[in-house]
Amino acid sequence: MSGSSPHFSPLRQPVSATPPSRLSPSAVATGLLAALVGYAGAVAVVIQGLSAVGADTAQIASGLVAVGFSMGLSAIWLAWRQRQPVSIAWTTPGMALLAATGPVAGGFAAAVGAFLTVGVLIMVAGLWRPLGRWIAAIPKPLANGMLAGLLLKLCLAPFLAMGQAPGLGLLVLATWAVVGRVARLYAVPAAVAVALAAMALNPPVSGALPPDPWPTLSAVMPVFTWEALVGLALPLFVVTMGSQNIPGLAVLATFGYTPRVPPVFLTTGFASALTAPFGAPTVNLAAITAAMCAGPDADPRPERRWQAAFTCGAGHIALTALAVVTATLVTRSPPILIEAVAGLALIGAFGGSLLAAVQAEDDRIPALVTLLVTASGLSFFGIGSAFWGLLFGGAMHLLQRRRPAGA
Repeated sequence: MSGSSPHFSPLRQPVSATPPSRLSPSAVATGLLAALVGYAGAVAVVIQGLSAVGADTAQIASGLVAVGFSMGLSAIWLAWRQRQPVSIAWTTPGMALLAATGPVAGGFAAAVGAFLTVGVLIMVAGLWRPLGRWIAAIPKPLANGMLAGLLLKLCLAPFLAMGQAPGLGLLVLATWAVVGRVARLYAVPAAVAVALAAMALNPPVSGALPPDPWPTLSAVMPVFTWEALVGLALPLFVVTMGSQNIPGLAVLATFGYTPRVPPVFLTTGFASALTAPFGAPTVNLAAITAAMCAGPDADPRPERRWQAAFTCGAGHIALTALAVVTATLVTRSPPILIEAVAGLALIGAFGGSLLAAVQAEDDRIPALVTLLVTASGLSFFGIGSAFWGLLFGGAMHLLQRRRPAGA
């Protein structure tokens, strides 16, 4: 980490007479709310993703604990060090990638190897600028087409659930729709709460909660297979950089914050690599919770909003206490209900990625090819559809760019 003074440029507003180090109750409250919203809105997606690549209940609980500390400590360090509301989250699109990819050669140990590899690649992106430029050079319509293709199947799940479990599926969907009409921010957390209550009362689950709900860590020796590295680690890295880190920086910039990028990538990459052997997925810059922590609702004074991100990090650590209970409830409930909750949490992301994929007419066909190949579940040589979607879409992109003049 550089020893220079923190780089801060929040819109050059007049300096407040209140010292920036003074505790901001509104920032603390916003940070705690952001942690709760982030956890409730995406925990089902994370569990679905870990389960899809072969993690059992104990490994999922361990992953939730490890990723909670990874997010929390990274956010606390970066917010304190840079004095900016740098918010850290788990990679929700990345977890959707895991759910869409399914089991990989080598089992969950190979997925853990992929998590560790992604953490190292993120650190390299922080140290070696050409890698970051290469990722940024991937046409945005293609990256968004890949993400939309990954999210499509999950986003269909809420409506499929109504056919398989009409009562519960309709109840969860109605909760999401009604609460979203009044307070959009709380729509997914409310749907998650209703789903968890239904899971707890479901006969296969009720009475089956663990006698010792205190979370523990379960180590997994990473295994490195070329199928997992090419089919999982590489797409996960692209999704994390293109759908989380770059938008996260953009969100902060809209509020006038320009954090030093290398320390952010080094911190999140190191935390991801360190906690990967305990089943933790990759962590990265947040977008939605970043908007909460960096906005004026956190505190009227921009120089004090870092406390919201700091508190959000502490909230992530506190929420690890729920890991065992959450993992048990979710993994012992009907899979379609879990997919339904995860799908509701990702509908907004699907809409945004779809719009970004097809908005530019020149790149529309390559982006749609990327989307359709990714959504198809195509797999060759054990490599998942996300990689092939980018490959086929990239080939179409180059072909269109090299059309003869006047064609």
